[in-house]
Amino acid sequence: MSDGDPRPPGYPSHWEADVVLRDGSIGHVRPIRPTDAALIQEFHERQSKESIYLRFFAPLPHLSDRDAHRFANVDHHARVALVMEAGEQLVGIARYDRVGDAPPRAEVAFNVADDFQGRGVGSVLLEHLVAIGQEGDIEEFTADVLPQNRKMLGVFSEAGFEVRRHFDDGVVALSFRIETTNRSREVLEAREHRAEALSVAALLHPTSVAVVGVGSRPTSVGREIYERLVGQGFTGTAYAVNGNPHREVEGEVYARVSDLPGPVDVAVIAVPVGGVLEVARDCAAHRVKALIVVSAGFAEVGEEGAALQRELLQVARRGGMRVVGPNSFGIIDTRESVRMNASVAPDMPEAGGFGLFAQSGVLAISVLASAGRRGLGLSDFVSAGNRIDVSGNDIMQFWIDDPTTRVAGLYLESMGNPRKFSRIARRLAQEKPVIVIKSGTSVYGVPPGHRVRDTTVGPEAFAQMLRQAGVIRVENLHQLLDVAQLVVDQPLPGGTGVAVVGNTVSLGALAADAVVSWGLDVVHGPRSVPPDASGAQVEQALEEVFADPDVHSVVACFLHAKTEPSIASATALAQVAARHRKPCVATFVGINEVRAALASGRRTTPDGEVTPVIVPAYSTPEDGVRALAAATRYAEWRAADHGELVTPEGIHRTRADAVVDAVLAGSPQGRALQPGEVRELLAAYGIEVWETVPVDSPAHAAAAGARLGFPVVVKSTSPIASSQPIASVRLDLHNRSAVRAAYTTLDDRLRPLHANRLVVQRMATPGIPCVISSVEDPLFGPVVSFALAGPPREVMGDIGYRIPPLRTGDVRDLIGSVRAAPLLRGHGGRPPVDRVALEDVIARVSMIAEQMPEVVSLELNPVNTHEDGIEVLGASITVAPGAARTDRGRRALA
Repeated sequence: MSDGDPRPPGYPSHWEADVVLRDGSIGHVRPIRPTDAALIQEFHERQSKESIYLRFFAPLPHLSDRDAHRFANVDHHARVALVMEAGEQLVGIARYDRVGDAPPRAEVAFNVADDFQGRGVGSVLLEHLVAIGQEGDIEEFTADVLPQNRKMLGVFSEAGFEVRRHFDDGVVALSFRIETTNRSREVLEAREHRAEALSVAALLHPTSVAVVGVGSRPTSVGREIYERLVGQGFTGTAYAVNGNPHREVEGEVYARVSDLPGPVDVAVIAVPVGGVLEVARDCAAHRVKALIVVSAGFAEVGEEGAALQRELLQVARRGGMRVVGPNSFGIIDTRESVRMNASVAPDMPEAGGFGLFAQSGVLAISVLASAGRRGLGLSDFVSAGNRIDVSGNDIMQFWIDDPTTRVAGLYLESMGNPRKFSRIARRLAQEKPVIVIKSGTSVYGVPPGHRVRDTTVGPEAFAQMLRQAGVIRVENLHQLLDVAQLVVDQPLPGGTGVAVVGNTVSLGALAADAVVSWGLDVVHGPRSVPPDASGAQVEQALEEVFADPDVHSVVACFLHAKTEPSIASATALAQVAARHRKPCVATFVGINEVRAALASGRRTTPDGEVTPVIVPAYSTPEDGVRALAAATRYAEWRAADHGELVTPEGIHRTRADAVVDAVLAGSPQGRALQPGEVRELLAAYGIEVWETVPVDSPAHAAAAGARLGFPVVVKSTSPIASSQPIASVRLDLHNRSAVRAAYTTLDDRLRPLHANRLVVQRMATPGIPCVISSVEDPLFGPVVSFALAGPPREVMGDIGYRIPPLRTGDVRDLIGSVRAAPLLRGHGGRPPVDRVALEDVIARVSMIAEQMPEVVSLELNPVNTHEDGIEVLGASITVAPGAARTDRGRRALA
């Protein structure tokens, strides 16, 4: 990076971003600065003659001072330019110049260093220019490209936009609208996924690891990690590094990483906090790809440590290194091809299909020990520590395509980018179960040292975000492992029908009661075999249970006084379960030596491979049933049709932008919109708001009623009146005299409460009032909510939340998520409301929330729903300068 340039006035710092490139390396994108003129000339001098010709359409061996000055000085509005740096080097330049206003369009140009071509630099710069153009109300990009410049033509054609092109005078003229489309979003997310997964692969599957801090004392943390790494079978090259070399370990101890004879993928830093930055800089000089910082003493201890932590991240990003930690427990990879225990855990866990990410190092020891006692094998274990860089989002990106990891588990103490988490978790959950513990439902639950934004929405919004993403949420580590045991080896349930079978009536009744309490259906049993039944008898009974077509899952509970019959029953259960594609949970009371028997089943896959079938055992039937219920709900989510991203017709975003721009031009800090402004903005998104006329006298009210057209209502808009709607509204007024009388009555009644803010509105069809809202949250970004108006929302807190962008299934689920939803389906003999019309309005609100971060709050209240449609009877909107979202439609490391 260029060193310490003072940022010029108006410099848009929020355009800066660290990004992961196609090869997993890191680049830094930032706006160009006037002091970059010399760097631009140096960049130009490094380019080949061919690259210069393709960029400038002419041989230009040198860039003049005048041209360099012109390129480096922009206004960040009509002329925008970005540069990308990798390490200390400028590797890419992108710019646009506004060239027209009908439609607003800009001409773009790119230049990528020869040695960085093919690494995705041009694609990343285009994404960032598009985001800036959208921010600046640009609608279309144009570009002139020589036909032989195939790489740049590919950058445009592969970006997911509908590119128009024509050949004119030896040049390919391109143009495309830069509005985000489903296709452009898919392309961006796919590229982000590939790059971030690759960067994590270098961390989890290294071929060389250096441990820095391998002291002469056997109990030093670095010494222990190094000896575990070597002694537990790491398949790559391990290096020992210590500032004071010694001969207390096998092999040579080097003084510095930069002294090592070969390349290093990962460096584990286990030195006192005061030496971490020096080691990190040395690692950067040796081109280390990733750091695992187990050293403590950073932001978790105070502001001085927080400053060190920020500097550590800066050093790592400048050096192109990913960072796990600081204050990390370490990383474990159990695969036979890697066998890496780069952690403070004393033993290598059993290999398996459960990937585990944890932010808490203290709890990591407990969860690894508990998984070992259960025989639950791990693929990876990653402890994030203070999470300055590598997060659960990054690890999930890797697990999406990892064939070894069949189930993902995450213990989260905080979340830096829930919007990104939601979309990555959703993609992962479509392939594999994702189990999450989220501690800290209040500000007191955020650990020291974690970078977390404030949030204005309650814990329920987070819980519903997880449900929207298909994530299985559990309350503690015990439940995390309970669910993991089931889904890592067993098939998912095909429905809610459960059979209960065992050898005691009391255990069967207990299990059946748990099944019902968790919302599943007992469709077979409880069935009991005799307590002294032989293994063959147990197998016969189980075969009948599993073969029942109404049974989707089996709960087996056995009580034996001796080990031999218990093992016989467990063996029978394993053999029968292996013959059927139905999940099973088991409880063997009084006997613990059945794990091997429950793992004795074998199933042959369609390609002829024989695989073990392990029936999970639980200490109580309730634990097993709770895990089974979680797996069933997840299976339902995975099998559901979630639909396409909502794309309502008739949206005119430029009209809405014009309303917001005009308001912010006069009120730079933002304000609540006036009723006419509200109606205009919503109309641009296809939402009609019924007019309300404020009135201050009986005559004024009567005249308003005549203008709107009878029948009308007179009502109070005071917040106080919402708690007593019967006393604050008069309905079905058919003439002037009725309106005058209604006004007088309400004014007399509400004046003592200072709630006599009265309006007149047309009379709507009687229906069920609802509230549709959105807020721009500092942590979550846009959040859309839905509730039935009145007591369900204001007293019961019965509100549903979803995170845009929404799919059609999300809109449907949002309405159904509130407890009062049966009222909309025709409860009590009433006709059901028009769900199509209601879903359409929610979809339009979600589009406003997604596309317009300046709309910090929006509320449609009430939305009158009935069988023949809906009417939006009231609306309010507040706008403010757009917030910097954590997931902004362009690739960036959080």
